[in-house]
Amino acid sequence: MSAARAFSTTFRAAAPRAPIAARFVAPRSYATAAPPTGSANKPPVALYGVDGTYASALYTAAAKTNALDPTARSLNSLQGIFKKDPKLVEILHAPSLTVSDKQQIVQELQKHIGNADKEGIVKNLLNTLAANNRLGVLEGVVDKFAVLMGAHRGEVELVVTSAAPLDSRTIGRLETAIKNSQYVANGQTLKVVPKVNPEIRGGIIVEIADRTIDLSVSSKMAKMNKLLKDTL
Repeated sequence: MSAARAFSTTFRAAAPRAPIAARFVAPRSYATAAPPTGSANKPPVALYGVDGTYASALYTAAAKTNALDPTARSLNSLQGIFKKDPKLVEILHAPSLTVSDKQQIVQELQKHIGNADKEGIVKNLLNTLAANNRLGVLEGVVDKFAVLMGAHRGEVELVVTSAAPLDSRTIGRLETAIKNSQYVANGQTLKVVPKVNPEIRGGIIVEIADRTIDLSVSSKMAKMNKLLKDTL
């Protein structure tokens, strides 16, 4: 079975249905990819939410056609676009997008992917999202597919959020400390993902596996305010 048919079948089985009105504005239909036969094609970890559902279906379709790495490279290209153009997220969420708008957006995104998507799996993802009025979840799908690929490659993701970019020395110290902890088993690779969120005001928030260590200033202030409120 072709990658296109496999992708389509997988999404029909797994992806949430869009509202009826949205299903009448699909730009056009595309063939897409079939459910996997065997555990080798199943996502390595369970994901939740609409974006998680699409990311899991995308992983299954790519694994079925031995196209995981090309698909990951294609999505990395899309991730780069989101970083360069923050307004893209707002555009994809706009409720006023017409069928023609969606077609143009999909075509423009495909240009950035180039020849990496030889099986057409990401192309079919984009058209499926457009057809179901769900282009707004694309960034989430890209991020969650990266989580699946990390698990597939034996990577452990360490997310470090700070109010301002951390210097390489600080990140290196955190990486060394976590590498020697219980969260990284033999044979696994630690992948550090630095994020910046000015709203935490200072300090850092460290996330790895199911553990979150909140050392942010905003968290400390919230605890202090609660203590004062309870005391008074």
